[in-house]
Amino acid sequence: MTESTIITDNFLLSNKKAVLLYHEYAKHLPVIDFHNHLSPLQIAEDKKFDNLTDIWLKGDHYKWRAMRALGVDERFITGQASDEEKFKAWAEVVPATLRNPLFHWTHMELKNPFGINSYLNKDSADRIYLQANERLAQDEFSARSLLKNFKVEMLSTTDDPCDDLTHHQQLIKEGYEIKVKPSFRPDKVFMIGEPVTFKAYLKVLGQKAGVEITTIASLLEALKNRVDFFALQQCSISDHGLSTLPTHFTLSLAQEQEFKTFLKSDQAVFSDPDAFAGFILTELCKMYHERNWVQQFHVGAIRNNNPRMLHKLGPDTGFDSIGDYKHAENLTAFLSHLNLTDQLAQTVVYNLNPADNEVIATMLGNFADGRIKGKMQFGSGWWFLDQKDGIEKQLNALSNMGVVSTFIGMLTDSRSFLSYSRHEYFRRIMCNLFGSEMEAGLLPDDEKWVGEMIQNICYYNAKNYFGLNRG
Repeated sequence: MTESTIITDNFLLSNKKAVLLYHEYAKHLPVIDFHNHLSPLQIAEDKKFDNLTDIWLKGDHYKWRAMRALGVDERFITGQASDEEKFKAWAEVVPATLRNPLFHWTHMELKNPFGINSYLNKDSADRIYLQANERLAQDEFSARSLLKNFKVEMLSTTDDPCDDLTHHQQLIKEGYEIKVKPSFRPDKVFMIGEPVTFKAYLKVLGQKAGVEITTIASLLEALKNRVDFFALQQCSISDHGLSTLPTHFTLSLAQEQEFKTFLKSDQAVFSDPDAFAGFILTELCKMYHERNWVQQFHVGAIRNNNPRMLHKLGPDTGFDSIGDYKHAENLTAFLSHLNLTDQLAQTVVYNLNPADNEVIATMLGNFADGRIKGKMQFGSGWWFLDQKDGIEKQLNALSNMGVVSTFIGMLTDSRSFLSYSRHEYFRRIMCNLFGSEMEAGLLPDDEKWVGEMIQNICYYNAKNYFGLNRG
């Protein structure tokens, strides 16, 4: 099988203008990663990874899904097989992932940072595993060194309101050169439809906040305390994973009384989970607005579709997919509710169903206010859509329905320190798209004009949007 890979200097760049835009304007810019699932503990302790499986396969449900589809036994995916056995199982199926973004990502991540420029397969597995492991043992391949290698300037982790943020505090105290910001992700506070889990969570939340949660008012007090605590640790971003946004935003006195009874009884259900979620969410969003935070919403996933495997392995193990929800009415009701009192914070909405791209792109345009450039953001291709086709569709929808020059660009949305290659992947795809249109006469043949827009989307827009230019 061919040794040198398709991941050349001009990978994904199909025309001369694309080559110029990428290498002269995009390639060397720093990375602002405003949403990921990296471990702040691993950054704080500057973790050195045991082997390539440890840094690359653990927690990567993209790879797990592909391995299951190719008939790999679960023992070699999440089971008791050794790390080396798991790696070899992955290596053996990589050649069968052609046309899946995993094929591109795999070889981009081997090339940078490891300098490995050969295809991963059954025959090369032993050599690549040994070569990568030797490098991972070096100080230059620790967690912090990898972030530096990828030119990361800021990253924002995903943190539950109950997290103590100890590791963020450590990084702030030592003056770590890369900004590692927490983001406030209160998804569990909306899970009132799962009473046992929800009530147990509120007990922990109350303990962390120093508030006994017995009413709606005390729940809001506890959340406010945690928002204030996060703000003290340099948090300025919230994040929410929702199938779709709620449609009701008020609770009646009867429902507030029902909530009190619900918490102290064995009542199985709360009568209106949507109203509860809508009220709590919009009250949180008002807190974000008051503190000049950016709020992010990831919508459109249908999660935990395989109950048997959920019971066996838990959530986030590769059994989620694209949902077919109706977003337009919900989104306009939610944004309008906050906008009526001028309490709508800077907002990023990430969409998982490409059929909804134009709906969301046009909806967000309704709430631009002429005060903040790019205030309402149609977020980059997310999860199942952070591949070439999904990235191009998102860029095209935003260009056609909005103003792509204000776009804040790509994010990692990953648990792996190697996934920063996705920023390079995005930049190459975008430069190819713009370059192709320059060569076709659809965009001006003006390198500086188009190049500066590329730079803004890759870096400067996000730097301004998240206030990093203010120190």
